[in-house]
Amino acid sequence: MIWTTLSVVIFTLTQLSICRAEQVSQEPIANVPEVVEQKIVIRNITFVDPAKKKKSTTANLVITNKLFDLVTQDDIDVGHGDIIFDAQNGFILGSLESGEIANFLILDADPHENIEALLDTKKHVLLAIHNGVIIRNNLRAESNISALAEQKRIKPKRTGWLSYTPPPIVLPSNYKDADWIKFDNDYFSTILIGALALDRQSWESQDEASLAQVGDLQDFNGGEIRALRFGIAGAIKFDKPWIYMITGATNTFDKGFDTNTTDNVSFMDWRLDIPTFYNTTLSIGKQKEPISMERLMSMTFLPMQERALVSDALLPSRNFGAVLSGITLNQKLTWAGGVFNNWIEDEGSLSENSTELVGRTTWLPYLSEDENELIHLAFGLRYSNAKEGLRYASEPEFNKSATFVDTGNIDADNSVTYNLEASWRKGPVWLIGEYTKSKVAADYLQNPELSGYHVSAVFSVTGEMREYNKRSGTFSPLRVARSVEQGGWGALEVSTRWSVFDGSDGGLAAGDTSILSVGFAWWLTPKFNVNFNYRWIDLDRCSFISEACNLQGRSSGFNTRLALFL
Repeated sequence: MIWTTLSVVIFTLTQLSICRAEQVSQEPIANVPEVVEQKIVIRNITFVDPAKKKKSTTANLVITNKLFDLVTQDDIDVGHGDIIFDAQNGFILGSLESGEIANFLILDADPHENIEALLDTKKHVLLAIHNGVIIRNNLRAESNISALAEQKRIKPKRTGWLSYTPPPIVLPSNYKDADWIKFDNDYFSTILIGALALDRQSWESQDEASLAQVGDLQDFNGGEIRALRFGIAGAIKFDKPWIYMITGATNTFDKGFDTNTTDNVSFMDWRLDIPTFYNTTLSIGKQKEPISMERLMSMTFLPMQERALVSDALLPSRNFGAVLSGITLNQKLTWAGGVFNNWIEDEGSLSENSTELVGRTTWLPYLSEDENELIHLAFGLRYSNAKEGLRYASEPEFNKSATFVDTGNIDADNSVTYNLEASWRKGPVWLIGEYTKSKVAADYLQNPELSGYHVSAVFSVTGEMREYNKRSGTFSPLRVARSVEQGGWGALEVSTRWSVFDGSDGGLAAGDTSILSVGFAWWLTPKFNVNFNYRWIDLDRCSFISEACNLQGRSSGFNTRLALFL
């Protein structure tokens, strides 16, 4: 009974304060005329979960034509006619229903902990909006951003990722009502990460030459669990925290020229990232080698479902080693170098297993002031002493497929691989290209050279822009400006790719391919994705199943995928 009476009194006092503010306030902003598609954008508002009063989230709020529009932690595009405020981490109180007239207060104290914030709203109110109109504004002057000024894109602060290799699975973006996936104390923190991708493959056409080369592709039609990844990541809280990550998956997702394809569960990444001197990081453990943007980025966040054939054929998936990386020239140049030897997982001693030296450097020769447009260039180099021999093989950018190119086992003295990258991004448009060449030192095969390239054009139909990760010289996953949960359409990205591989040189006849791909990816939310790829494949090589040679086979097919993230 006492709480009911107190609630009625608080509500009455709040309404009286707002009514008095309507009568007294003579500020010009109270008479803002209704403009078509005019927005009021309020940044840095603190939202408190009533069920868990110690839990709070900072986000941005948008009112469009007096109606409450959305709450988001993402950037919001603003125009010259919009009104923008910084709420100074004030606490919001009111009803937030999409499509309804906006009515709320922003207070300078948490009303759940300080009852005086409700009893004396005149003293504690920072901003009051009634019927979609600003009737009280007590924010500091510097928090009122001119609607006529050119608005600079403001990026939300993010938790840094120390290592050169981005995490293979996106870290959860919303921790509300998700305490079960995270743990934090004074010494370390841990959070669960996971992803599931379900594929459905269908081969649509195959001519007689292709049938003679690789057999009937219809045998590979059907569905599969393409990705089932899980793990933990967190920090060990030294003065300069160390970051650790352990992830596992089935081997079918750990594709590379030296990786067997099985359905067994294995640990993909187990790595410790240690901050060292002069803004550098030492990463120790099983990890991706620092070469090729397409290799470094997680498969589930690439524009296409699978990496280009040349990347799977000539570059490894993961290896055990140590990488030292850093960033310089005002965050426009990155470098990374490492030594690898997988003796800890393979049979044999350190000297009996292959040792690799791998390095990559990236450069931003052009970056616009608002970072909307950039040019990225990179060079990678990989040397292997080939102690365990070499083999280059791959499917044709579909996982459920026969092997299309295969060198067989090569007894080589060593190999050297070069990788060149170039990207141009302007807003929602992204052009990408890579060229890779491997030189194999094997006299009995006339020292063959295998090479290939791929070029992609990517466009975000809904206008989102892939952010650039300056520490690793890679692009981030496509962000969702307004998910279907917020009444939006999510984010839609369309892409096309042309890839070529030349696997016939010297004494090798692995096969030559050219593949044209088109695809689209629809992110309904940051944690749910639906995408589709279609490919036309040309293969020039002899048959692996008969004596037939000089064959030029053609085939095509499509794959659909559902991807879910923790």
